[in-house]
Amino acid sequence: MSQSGERPKEGRDMTAMAHEPLTQEEVLLEGFLALDTPEGFRAELIGGEIVVTPPPDGEHEKYISRIVRQVIKLSRTDMDFSGNKGLRLRSGGGCPKSHVIPDVTFAPFDLDLFAGAESWMPCDGVAMVLEVTSARPQADREAKRRCYARGGIPLYLLADRDTFQVTLFSDPDKDDYRALTTRPFGKSITLPEPFAFDLDTADLL
Repeated sequence: MSQSGERPKEGRDMTAMAHEPLTQEEVLLEGFLALDTPEGFRAELIGGEIVVTPPPDGEHEKYISRIVRQVIKLSRTDMDFSGNKGLRLRSGGGCPKSHVIPDVTFAPFDLDLFAGAESWMPCDGVAMVLEVTSARPQADREAKRRCYARGGIPLYLLADRDTFQVTLFSDPDKDDYRALTTRPFGKSITLPEPFAFDLDTADLL
């Protein structure tokens, strides 16, 4: 204590530093990570917006099954996949890091990427993500596409049930993909290395 009875300035400064207010990004992220969603619902933080999705319908799961079966059977590189893996993607545009759960995440089997991974893992090593449109198709077409590109995920496959098309986005650069190929359901679409096969979409009709 000083003779005047005041605390030293150093002590006041240290106290102030210990209680610096959280940024808006940090508040949003903490609130998201603390969410307790109902069983079967999926909560994601996409481009600064919290999105909660109800359990998918059977048609949505059929599309996923048809595509995953082909990838596992026909891919030139043996693939692991996860249908519920949280990915932590780089921030951008003033938004916090996005926390996204793709319908399916594919990674080369030899990497053993999912073993020991945390609930929200970085996307390094992911070969491709798959989304099938559901309640919020625009999120799959726009916001998630930009998140995946920002994360450097090489391939993003989108099966759009509203437009009856499948689109493969490739060559990520900053906030978007520089290349895309679209085929109507019923036509095949070529998946490049490390998959290296033509995906048949006839079963999606």
